[in-house]
Amino acid sequence: MSGRARLALCAYAATLLAAGALIPLVDGVGWLVQAAVLLGVQSGVGALARRVPLARTLTIGVQTLVTLLLLTLVFVRDHALFGVLPGPEALIRLGELLVAGGEDVGTYAIPAPMTDGIKLMVVGGVVLIGLAVDALAVTFRSAAPAGLPLLALYSVAAGLADGGASWLWFLLAASGYLLLLLAEGRDRLSQWGRVFGGTSRAKGGLADGLSGVSGGSSPVRTGRRIGVLALGIALVAPLALPALDSGLLGGKGPGNGRGSGGGTISAVNPLVSLQNNLNQPDNREVMTYRSNIENPQNLYLRILALDEFNGSEWRSSTRRLTDVPDRLPQPTGLGRDVSVTEVRTNISASRSYQQTYLPLPYPASEVRVGGRWRYEPEGRTLVGDDGQTTRGAQYEVGSLVVEPTAAQLAAAGSPPEELVREYTQVPGSLPGVVAETAEQVTAGSSNAYEQAVKLQDWFASDGGFTYDTTVTSGTGSSAIARFLRDREGFCIHFSFSMAAMARTLGIPARVAVGFTPGTMKADGAISVGLRDAHAWPELYFEGVGWTRFEPTPSRGSTPSWTRPEVPTDSASDVAQPSADTSAEPSAAPSAEDSCPPQLRQEGGCGPSQEPGAALPTDRGTPAGTVLLVVLAVVLVLVLPLSPLLWRTRARNRRLGSGGRTPADAAARALAAWREISDEAWDHGIAPDESLTPRKAAARIVRLGRLDSTAAEAVHRIAGSVEQVLYAPEPRPAAGLTEDALTVRAGLRASAGRGVRLRATLLPRSSVRVVWAVTERRTALAERWAGRPGAGRWTARLRRLTRQHG
Repeated sequence: MSGRARLALCAYAATLLAAGALIPLVDGVGWLVQAAVLLGVQSGVGALARRVPLARTLTIGVQTLVTLLLLTLVFVRDHALFGVLPGPEALIRLGELLVAGGEDVGTYAIPAPMTDGIKLMVVGGVVLIGLAVDALAVTFRSAAPAGLPLLALYSVAAGLADGGASWLWFLLAASGYLLLLLAEGRDRLSQWGRVFGGTSRAKGGLADGLSGVSGGSSPVRTGRRIGVLALGIALVAPLALPALDSGLLGGKGPGNGRGSGGGTISAVNPLVSLQNNLNQPDNREVMTYRSNIENPQNLYLRILALDEFNGSEWRSSTRRLTDVPDRLPQPTGLGRDVSVTEVRTNISASRSYQQTYLPLPYPASEVRVGGRWRYEPEGRTLVGDDGQTTRGAQYEVGSLVVEPTAAQLAAAGSPPEELVREYTQVPGSLPGVVAETAEQVTAGSSNAYEQAVKLQDWFASDGGFTYDTTVTSGTGSSAIARFLRDREGFCIHFSFSMAAMARTLGIPARVAVGFTPGTMKADGAISVGLRDAHAWPELYFEGVGWTRFEPTPSRGSTPSWTRPEVPTDSASDVAQPSADTSAEPSAAPSAEDSCPPQLRQEGGCGPSQEPGAALPTDRGTPAGTVLLVVLAVVLVLVLPLSPLLWRTRARNRRLGSGGRTPADAAARALAAWREISDEAWDHGIAPDESLTPRKAAARIVRLGRLDSTAAEAVHRIAGSVEQVLYAPEPRPAAGLTEDALTVRAGLRASAGRGVRLRATLLPRSSVRVVWAVTERRTALAERWAGRPGAGRWTARLRRLTRQHG
């Protein structure tokens, strides 16, 4: 097998291994087989084009054209000319699929269903990455830069997995890249041989190197060491960066695990699968629970709240996470005169139900659950950490049944300005019909509570809306306007529209996502199925807090505080706190006296007894962390440029002015020869130390296609080297620095753009750095071995190593 064929096969394998990181993100693996076939055709076309041979740019152009034809044939055949040619209609359809795929990616939870849009993004992305890898590694014969598109492919997969990417996928991707490097090393590094004047390991320096004394290791072995070292850096560096939540192998960073006291989450919208759940033919059970609540129909299981509306979607804001406290703080805005009862609920999640958020009755006051969970205070939600999900979870929740009266809601005071500013924002793209309709529906209301009730009743009964789960889902401004016009949809449309209209009226609003109470079973447990998935609006009233409303007809239960009040048969309710229990009703159970001081300071034990107590403030990022991040950024920027920097420094040192003695003149001649040898090496002319300086100069002129001026400069430097090595009284020529620069200009003028770029950014002669490190290590080892008592210290070190494993 030829060298290019071997490289092409390795590039193909490396791309497929890196594409494996996408497998956990979508359902099924059929797409990978399809991508493998398309990649194979694309690589075969490239191999044929290189055998013709075509110019490099034409080769890549032919591969790109074939790739476009393949994608057209697979995805938009019905819109193509003759079923394969990508005409305008086919290109438009491809664009529409890409847009739909982008929306699906932001909508569906992992693993996402393989929609046409997602399939095009996944398969097309893999094929394009394969094209980039093939072009860099095979067409341009530069395997090292080909690692960038492979890294991009893995990074996208790891980012979408939200830190849940398995270390196995990284090892596969890294192994494919290393395989590609070794394949190139077999064809390229093995041709380097022993460098003329560059393989000296003796103490004689330059002269010994020119004499042909060589004790260097094999360049192929050196190339492998470089590859292994690069892989090791890639594994260790992400684990050492404090700004990353996890390394490439799943290492923990800030915010991971209990006790870390930090971290943030950018929540993924869980509504993407809600419509699918509602339309499932079988109401598959996702969890069961038992509760001592008097009326289970009021026990909604809430997952999280969507509090940010940007015009295209409702989503959860990025919030800071904390450890789960023993007792959750008092709910925001809940006053002491509101009727509150605490209930206990034991929940058991099915093993088929995997959700990052833990379903909880709202507002929860205490959660006892095993595993790695974090607490988001603003939404009062628990979020799985480091891959933790609800799969098979069993947990106990204490929650508050808050039952305000209509009078209390009507008399609610003004909310805090900061809360109003955040939760009444509406995008500029929201059609004016939304605010106009809200004003019409709530006309004549005297307070925010009456406005909220009128909105709920208008959606649920008075407005002529129809509940239909087959209506196309949408979460943006246009979807709300369409829903108000057509008046048909399901819970997403009802909750989003009511929340948006409430915001236009100045009422703080958000959307909660979770499950309705479920169905009672014969054994007294309550079953919650996929069809119980639901969304509902929460509106804020000062003195009561976030309050549930139910605008969706035929779903859930209408809150008691939105129904007309009727007299009850008894003066007191056993579920309500009695007057003799406490002199003043409490909005939440009091914290236990055994609450740790740290949690008490963080507000985890309930409301502070001191109304003037200051809340803990964020002291910002520690200086040490900032310093480490800066150092990491510097390393990331400097490491890729280190070969260029070393080569520039070596050139300046060799061609710099020296002394005026005969020995200095000889050293300048040898340094100039070393420089033009390395410059030729960087431009693809491998040194051959078996040649004399005169024959080596002729070889550089011939292979480098140098003009007469540069050729004369090479021969003058070679003559000076012969004078230094063989003449009884060496007389090196003058102007060797100018001659070396002339040779460099000639090599660059005759080389192509790709060769010049490679010679500048990744010069082959930079392997001397590895040789220098090996020499330094060997010298230190020899020096240490020659010191008195070195053997005794070495023996002690070995004994300590054995004792400590």
